[in-house]
Amino acid sequence: MRANVLDFMAHRLPEELEALIREGRHSEARRRITELLKSAEGNYRRRLEFELDRLRRWPLQYPYSEEEAFRIAAERIEGLDREEFGQLFSLGCVDHIRLEGEIRIFERFLPNMVWLCPALKGRYEEENGVRRKAKEALRERAMEVLRGEASPLIFRVRAELDVKSGRVPEGEKVRIWLPIPRISSLHPKVKILSYSGEPYISSEDHPQRTAYFEATQSKDGARAWVEYEVEVVPRAPDSQEINELDGKPQPHHLEERIPHITFFEELRELTSSLIADVDDPLAKARRIWDWVIDNTTYTYVHDYALFDNISRFIFHRRRGDCGVQAILLITMLRFAGIPARWQSGWYANPVRWGMHDWAQLYVEPLGWIYVDPSFGHPREGEEWRRDFYFGGIEGYRLAFNSEVNYPFDPPKEHFRSDPVDSQRGEAEWDGGNLYYDEVDARLEILDVRRA
Repeated sequence: MRANVLDFMAHRLPEELEALIREGRHSEARRRITELLKSAEGNYRRRLEFELDRLRRWPLQYPYSEEEAFRIAAERIEGLDREEFGQLFSLGCVDHIRLEGEIRIFERFLPNMVWLCPALKGRYEEENGVRRKAKEALRERAMEVLRGEASPLIFRVRAELDVKSGRVPEGEKVRIWLPIPRISSLHPKVKILSYSGEPYISSEDHPQRTAYFEATQSKDGARAWVEYEVEVVPRAPDSQEINELDGKPQPHHLEERIPHITFFEELRELTSSLIADVDDPLAKARRIWDWVIDNTTYTYVHDYALFDNISRFIFHRRRGDCGVQAILLITMLRFAGIPARWQSGWYANPVRWGMHDWAQLYVEPLGWIYVDPSFGHPREGEEWRRDFYFGGIEGYRLAFNSEVNYPFDPPKEHFRSDPVDSQRGEAEWDGGNLYYDEVDARLEILDVRRA
């Protein structure tokens, strides 16, 4: 099995401990884990330590009381009153957990509420129209790709991570990893331009490529940054071009990968039923693609580190963000005998950019082709998305990763803030991992030009 920073997740927790965590009785769960750790060894010990680390993260992901969430929602949704908010809560449109006997609301509950209860959309105040402008820029770029008029783009990017003051004792060494693009057909040219201190750059094809820095914590904190230039090549969905930089599929592109890419029985049955009368691999892939597009809803989710099994979550809940949908698609494709792999980094739309995940599948004679299920969902008046993102990519992408749960080079000593993916940067010191509330991570597009 390929190196996996989450292989210890194969160990189940005791049922009574799972119940304490599920019911939000985290103080009791901490005490129980502390007792179990006295005699635990090996990967089971690692599993318990990870669970103890995860308990700290839940209240950060679910920071609001019901009243605080209502006030936030009322500012953005016209005419929303407390009674209607309670109804939305009862309908399952307000993401929440129970924590130490109190209801706590997910930090990104508001856009989820509108996606889960779309009747609210007409009353929802958008943020300065930026989302609309970004969608227009994306559509224009995709149409250029379809017309064969889209030349590669060259992005100049700065990635930076600051460790906040007071989070690490002054004088201590801080270790920082910043993601940088892999060499692939998507971006065959990556040039490191400048950096804050001499970094160690992992290999061009590392499955989760990073620039590694060591810095010293001062009274103001610690910082690392890197600037690079990357050429990004679009691909039309009907392209016959094969690029050797993407390589050939390997055995692991058809295998399970604990804990998130797993072939559980219900998913086996569904996948088998979808492809039962189809022999052609591309037709099989299209059947699976269409099912994912038609049967899942885009919503934000809490940190991937808090999931025990992402593919099982989305299969049962039929919702999730870009990476959750991509993991479901990859899992189903692999079960169907079609090599599939992870792709992630940033959606680099010059108008509005942010972290994003998608996938690739391999079929002869096309080689590796892109499949982006969250972008493939047709929006109003955008039916072009379903076909375009089955094989095509517009070129607004920075891909840092081709695998989930893969160790950095050099590897982290402590648990990662995101052990599944690598998109914003990670930091640690001898005292432990530095979670997102202890750092500020940024990625900025400084310039975009046509090649």
